[in-house]
Amino acid sequence: MKQDKAELIPNEIVGMLVEQNMTPIRAWRGYLKLTQAQVAERLKITQAAYAQLEASQRPRKSTLQRVSAALEITVEQLAI
Repeated sequence: MKQDKAELIPNEIVGMLVEQNMTPIRAWRGYLKLTQAQVAERLKITQAAYAQLEASQRPRKSTLQRVSAALEITVEQLAI
């Protein structure tokens, strides 16, 4: 099965997940060099509310959809 390049997970993300025990949302935000405030603004929520989403070990599917849209990645890339 051919995989679209846009759906690949960069090695840096995998490293952050494994070596630094980051959540996928946190790892992607760091990889994309965005601040919590920037992503929160895209989501139209407070930075504190976003921090809670980012720390969640098992975010809801609807949360993954909203955050992936804000980060401009696919839900599949975020739901690893």
